[in-house]
Amino acid sequence: MGDDAEGSAEQPGLDEIERWVAAVADGRVSRDEADRWAGRWFLDDELRWDELSLWALGLLYGIDLPVGPGGPYLHDDAQVRGWLAELRRRRGR
Repeated sequence: MGDDAEGSAEQPGLDEIERWVAAVADGRVSRDEADRWAGRWFLDDELRWDELSLWALGLLYGIDLPVGPGGPYLHDDAQVRGWLAELRRRRGR
């Protein structure tokens, strides 16, 4: 993840998107970092995505939203792990 992934100019594939979801679920990257990475791709209107990639990218974009000022995250860790499991299920993994 980190600078190399953020600096990449090539549109990420589903494998890379899944790695980011897994990294958040495992606590290896911050939610803020994942949100910024996903937002870069999600908001680019010139890119085309398959349905599953767009769904997963949309989960990452906004993953750092709090319930309210100073509150917990809107989507807790268990929900993020559930998203990862759902993504893997949809991929047949």
